This record gives sequence, C-alpha cells and structure tokens, in this order.
Amino acid sequence: MSVRARQNTNTQKLRYITFTGLFAAIIYAFTAFFHVPTGLGYIHIGDAFIYLAGAILPTPYAMAAGAIGGGLSDALSGYVSWVPGTVIIKAITAMCFSCKQEKIISKRNLLGIIPAFAACVLLYMLYQGLFLSGGISSKGFWAAIVNMPSNCLQSFGSAIVFVVLGLALDKAGMKKRIGF
Repeated sequence: MSVRARQNTNTQKLRYITFTGLFAAIIYAFTAFFHVPTGLGYIHIGDAFIYLAGAILPTPYAMAAGAIGGGLSDALSGYVSWVPGTVIIKAITAMCFSCKQEKIISKRNLLGIIPAFAACVLLYMLYQGLFLSGGISSKGFWAAIVNMPSNCLQSFGSAIVFVVLGLALDKAGMKKRIGF
C-alpha cells in the first residue's frame, strides 16, 4: 500500500471516529435532556439519531455511537441498572440500518425501522423482566409488559424524526458533503 493510500485510509478512519463521537454526543443529548419520565423509565427521541448513525456510518462505528450515547444517558440520568441492557440493545438497533445506500432514506433503511422497533420493544421488555424484575415468575415481569406501550411510542416517535431529518439531510446532499 502506498503512502498516499495509507494517508487516505487513515483520514477516512479519523473521519469515522470523529463522526462516531459526534453521533454519540447527539444521541446522549437527545436521550438525556429531551426525555419524558414514565413510571418505569423514560421515553425519548434519541433513537432517531441511532438510526441516522446507522444510515451514515459503517456498522461498527454506528454501533459504538449508539452504545456510548445511550449508555452514557442512562448512567448520567440515574438509570444505572439499565446501562448493560441499553449498551447491547442500542448497538443491535444500529445494526438494522445500512450506510451502503446513496441516500439516508432508502428502501433498505425504511425497512430497517421495523427490526429496530421490534428490537427495542422486545429486548427492553426481556431485559427488564429477566434482569431487573426477578425473572419470569415474578410480578415485576408483568411490569415489563406494561411498559411496552411507552417503548412502542418511543420507537414510533424516533422513526418519524429519523425520516424527517433523513429527508432533509438527503435534500442537502449531506452524505456526499461529509465524504461518506
């Protein structure tokens, strides 16, 4: 590999790392500061930015942004017991989208909303029911099921914000401008 090719590769990696940090910070901010508390946690639109990260960054970087931003939000908002689940669930959520499309809002990424929605709702229900509430035989597991509508609302709201922001960024040609 030539020196020039190595420099281009290093520059691209630095660009990915920089945008990963930027997305992690945005995900943290829109999760921690723009949330509505519920009885069992809170709802937010931070997932919209995980979807965007997945549609713009290569998968490992998007997964890191989602895990870091979501995990920090739980840890610094007083929901420390949720951090292990959030780190895993938000990384999985980012995997539902692809940066390999020319545009952010592509058929592939619109379809990615469906497994992202299912992953968030079902995996948080399982995490809460199995790890935070004492297992399937406990009354706490039923609380996890009762919390599912707020997780559905969160995922639905995030999907709307993702589509609106994605369309705006596509119209501005953002993926080409940042060199992805």
